[in-house]
Amino acid sequence: MAIAGRKKSNSETKLFRLCPFWQTGTNSSSSPSTNHLNNGNRHVDSPALNSRSTKTVSSVARSLLPPRRRLRLDPSKNLYFPYEPGKQVRSAIRLKNTSRSHVAFKFQTTAPKSCYMRPPGGILAPGESIIATVFKFVEHPENNEKQPLDQKSRDKFKIMSLKVKAGIDYVPELFDEQKDQVTVERILRVVFLDAVRPSPALEKLKRQLAEAEAALEARKRPPPDTGPRVVGEGLVIDEWKERREKYLARQQVEAVDSV
Repeated sequence: MAIAGRKKSNSETKLFRLCPFWQTGTNSSSSPSTNHLNNGNRHVDSPALNSRSTKTVSSVARSLLPPRRRLRLDPSKNLYFPYEPGKQVRSAIRLKNTSRSHVAFKFQTTAPKSCYMRPPGGILAPGESIIATVFKFVEHPENNEKQPLDQKSRDKFKIMSLKVKAGIDYVPELFDEQKDQVTVERILRVVFLDAVRPSPALEKLKRQLAEAEAALEARKRPPPDTGPRVVGEGLVIDEWKERREKYLARQQVEAVDSV
């Protein structure tokens, strides 16, 4: 019986040598040394390792998927500026929150010395929109060469978004604290327009700039006064005071009648 057992063991060993990949999934037929290695592998395969591997797989899968847009941009691809060398010109872009949560947005530019945004960032409620104004100083062309219009320049603008909780205040550090949740909505290129020749893009830009100015003036106005109404100088109409004055007047009339 012992000889037969040894023969069977030798035949199984030869079979495993021919098919080594079976050894990784079979524990009952492996040698004690193999069982020791397998037990060691099972010991290394801890929940923390599984969690890290799962996070890695999910992050890779998330990077392969197209980003989910939270903002609708108008215009959606380019920022149009009137071409006026030596002057500071303006562009405008409308941002609308199309998600179901509050969204923070932030501008970045490759030309911070010559460009800035108003506002540079903020938070939009679901369905809320805003028109941001972008300022840019247009340099004179080198060697007095004429700048080709309707062409994209090297300057770019990046608009990022981040899902936030309602009631939170906007600070730029939000995007540094939650880098994994930040979405790059769009990278916009600068396109110059002829400031003299009419065009649909130029007319649309003028309308958006006018809307942006009107919205800015509305934000500058003081909030409506919800306190007591004031008539004339220093005369406050208060309901309780008015009722008291009427009561005192009636008392005086009754006192005169009783005399």
